Amino acid sequence: MSLTTLKLFVTAVIWGGTFIAGRVLGPEIAPFSASFLRFVSANVFLLAFFLLKEGRLPKITPGLALLVLGLGATGVFGYNAFFLWGLKTVPAGRAAIIVAGNPVFIALFSWLLFKEPMGWAKGLGILTCLTGAALVIGHGNPLGLFTGGMGLGELSIAGALFCWVAYSLLGKQVMGRLTPLAAVTLSCLAGMCMLLPPALNENLAAQAAGLSLKGWASVVYLGVLGTGLGFVWFYEGIQSIGASRAAVFINFVPVSAAALGAWMLGEPVDATLIVGGALVLGGVALTNRKAAPISARVSS
Repeated sequence: MSLTTLKLFVTAVIWGGTFIAGRVLGPEIAPFSASFLRFVSANVFLLAFFLLKEGRLPKITPGLALLVLGLGATGVFGYNAFFLWGLKTVPAGRAAIIVAGNPVFIALFSWLLFKEPMGWAKGLGILTCLTGAALVIGHGNPLGLFTGGMGLGELSIAGALFCWVAYSLLGKQVMGRLTPLAAVTLSCLAGMCMLLPPALNENLAAQAAGLSLKGWASVVYLGVLGTGLGFVWFYEGIQSIGASRAAVFINFVPVSAAALGAWMLGEPVDATLIVGGALVLGGVALTNRKAAPISARVSS
C-alpha cells in the first residue's frame, strides 16, 4: 500500500469519525456554537497549510466574493448546523448513509440545472440510491416518508445533504477561478463569520465554558482532523492519483461511521441499514462510473 493510498484510507476513516464526534458533541452544546468552534480550529489549520502551499490569498472580485459567500452559507453555515442538530437524535451510521447519497443528488441537479448528460447508468444509479436512502430514512418502510415516519433528526440530516449539494453546484462555478484548496479555505472563513452571530445568540462563551473534555476533543477532531487534515490529504490524493481513483475511498466513509458507531457508541446495525447502505453505495458507484469531482465527496 502506497503512502497516498494509506492517507486516503485514513481520511475516509477520519470522515466516518466525524459522525461519532458529532454524536458526542450534540448533547453538550448548541449547533451554531459547536459549528463556530469547529471552524475556528479548522481555519487555523487550513490557513497555515494554504499559505505554505500557495503563498498568499488570491484576489477576490465582487462576483467571486458572492460565490464564496454562497459556498460559506451552504457548505459551512447550513451544512454544519443541520449536521450537528440532526446528530442529536440520529445514529452516526444512519446519518452517514443518508449523507452518502450526495454525489447522486449532485448528478441529478447538474442534469436538471446545467443539462449535463444523463445516461442509463446515472439514471439507474439515482433510482438505486434513492431506494436505499428511503429504506434507511424510513427505518425499513420507504412509504413512512409520506406518512410521518421521518423524524426531525432525519429531516435535519437531509437538510445537511441538500446544503452540500448546493455547495457542490456552486463550487462548479468557482473551480475555474480558484484552486480547490483556495475555495475550501475561503468558504470556511466566510462560513465561520456567518456562524458567529447565531453562536453569540446562543451565548457562545457559556456554551464553550460548559463543554467537557470529550466535548472539546470532539471540537478539535471535527475542526483539525475532519475538516483540516482530511481535506488536505484528500486534496493531495487527487493531485497524486486523480479525482476518480481518490473518490473510490469515499465509499469507506459510511462503512467506517457505522462500524465506529457500533463499536464506540453501541449503536445497532440492523438489516435496513445494511441493505439500504449497500443500495446507496451501489447507486453512487453507478452514478460516478467515469469521474468524481472533489466537491462530490461525502461531507463531514
